[in-house]
Amino acid sequence: MYKGGPIYTPSLVKIFRYAGLLSPVVLTVYGILIQFGYIQTAHLIDIVGFYVLMFWWSAVGILQFIIPNKTKLDSSLKLIAYHLLIGAYLVFISSLSSPLIASWLLLMMASYLLFSTRGLESSILMFAAVISIDIVMWRDVIPTVMNYDLVALIVVLLAGVIALNIFRSQEVNKNDLNKSKAQESLQRDRVSTIVNNMTDAVLSTDMEGIIRVYNAASLNLLDTNTSLNGHHIDEILPLADQKSNSVSLFKELQAAKTVIKRDDLNYAFDDGEQIRLEITYSPIRSSYSRSKKSETHDGYIVIARDVTKAKSLEEERDEFISVTSHELRTPLTIAEGTISNVQVMMEHPDVTPAMLKEAVNTAHEQILFLASMVNDLSTLSRAERGVADSTEDIDVRELAHKLHDKYNAEASTKKLHLNLDLSPKLGVVHVSRLYIEELLQNLLTNAIKYTKKGSVTIIFEQKGDKVNFAVKDTGIGISKSDQAKIFAKFYRSEDYRTRETSGTGLGLYIAAKLAHKIGTKITTVSRLNFGSTFSFTLPVKKEQKN
Repeated sequence: MYKGGPIYTPSLVKIFRYAGLLSPVVLTVYGILIQFGYIQTAHLIDIVGFYVLMFWWSAVGILQFIIPNKTKLDSSLKLIAYHLLIGAYLVFISSLSSPLIASWLLLMMASYLLFSTRGLESSILMFAAVISIDIVMWRDVIPTVMNYDLVALIVVLLAGVIALNIFRSQEVNKNDLNKSKAQESLQRDRVSTIVNNMTDAVLSTDMEGIIRVYNAASLNLLDTNTSLNGHHIDEILPLADQKSNSVSLFKELQAAKTVIKRDDLNYAFDDGEQIRLEITYSPIRSSYSRSKKSETHDGYIVIARDVTKAKSLEEERDEFISVTSHELRTPLTIAEGTISNVQVMMEHPDVTPAMLKEAVNTAHEQILFLASMVNDLSTLSRAERGVADSTEDIDVRELAHKLHDKYNAEASTKKLHLNLDLSPKLGVVHVSRLYIEELLQNLLTNAIKYTKKGSVTIIFEQKGDKVNFAVKDTGIGISKSDQAKIFAKFYRSEDYRTRETSGTGLGLYIAAKLAHKIGTKITTVSRLNFGSTFSFTLPVKKEQKN
């Protein structure tokens, strides 16, 4: 259906449809009064023409009332018909000086309603054409017709200008109202979108504790598809504390003056399963105004989160101890068994020194493995507790040479080249010396361990206000599936070449922890059988001006 101009509303269209239906009746009665001399007019009136005109007017009125405008063409044709009918009535029946000139004003309003400013301008132009026809038709019969018609033209023009300003004012007000509504709707949609995309359950209640708003996460938390609207908060969230004492959330809400958080509450499902909830709640404060006291509020907001699976510090410590003891058990068992065998073998007359040496070497390797794990655990413990995390200025070039000197012999033993690739300009970084040295040492020892031939390169490169620290090797590389897991504690790849070398599975886990402590993140670039590059960046310390 055609929607018309900017002030188009269904109610206005309905008014004009009824006006179009009733206007032939009014004009017919007016014409009959003229015929019987009750109303005087100087225009010549043909009775047959009058009734023909009224017939077509009635037909158009009934047609436009029954059949609404569906297209722009429908509206245009009906408006043109009305302009022609009213023009003919004014010229040949009532004259332009009659009160029925007001019908043209209604027609101008209808034109603006359907076609905006262009419709109003067209209606005024057509009225000017009607006046011209009226002057040509009646100037010889009525000498003063030009004066009357010009007055009518001025009146209609003034009325048109006034109507146009009124319409434009209404249009501006309507546009402002629509913008305000659109802005309000946008803000409401944004808030609704944010709330519905939150992973935490969000519920809003009125002053009586009746739930009025909730998000999808609330249904997920409560494991229900039933609407929560209209239910009391205590009915939806029956809670109990750690001693299984019932807790009324509504009473807690009523007592709350500010934002309050509790993580000691349990919620029980119908099947008896319980979850631990962290609940944050507060009153919803009203905007302060003269008509409202600042301490009033419009209800309560409740945010609930399932923290059952969130590990406490004690649970995490217990798990770590359990995993560590499991990892320590294997080398301890091997070392203990090997040494026991040596004791037995020493009393056997057929045992050769070579056999004893092999057994002792096996035990020694396991002891070294244990020492390495203990060292790694000690490093991890220091990082977790923040021991020796004091920062200092570290010369990057000096650090590179120190690392090269320390690990060159180890690389040479494996017939590897330990290379240095340093930028001409390397500044100073301000971090914990212990953390950055142990981080780089972990990367270097890993690179040397898993490289059978080729080289390991220490790359320190300054780009702008950052230094990129990298350790590159030509070793066995890491598969894409393993790259997502290598920073997990005690993880070791299933690659047989990895299993050929001893390792605790803590090196890269510790490296990631240390990187986090100094405010950076390790980036891995690796390809199976083509080596790996581990890198991270740190900001260069800015030189202080005196």
